[in-house]
Amino acid sequence: MYGAGTITSMLKKTTVMVEEEDLALIKEAAVREGRPESEIFREAFHIAALRTKRWTEDWDIPTLDFGRSVTHEDIKQAVGDAIVRRNS
Repeated sequence: MYGAGTITSMLKKTTVMVEEEDLALIKEAAVREGRPESEIFREAFHIAALRTKRWTEDWDIPTLDFGRSVTHEDIKQAVGDAIVRRNS
């Protein structure tokens, strides 16, 4: 699911207290999606863990230079054009 290896060798058991309403939503989703509640909790825990991670190295994010400032209207137009292209 989240990397190579046997899933049982990678997992550590823990207990988490949750709101009743949240648990009910998880139970409903598990039934609807046909997967175990534990899988949904593992996925949520993994996402929470990633949110806390701090990277020490710089990210290689390219800089885009359009020769001028990009306005809200420019973005709106570009998104609209992409939607039209995708749906045609």
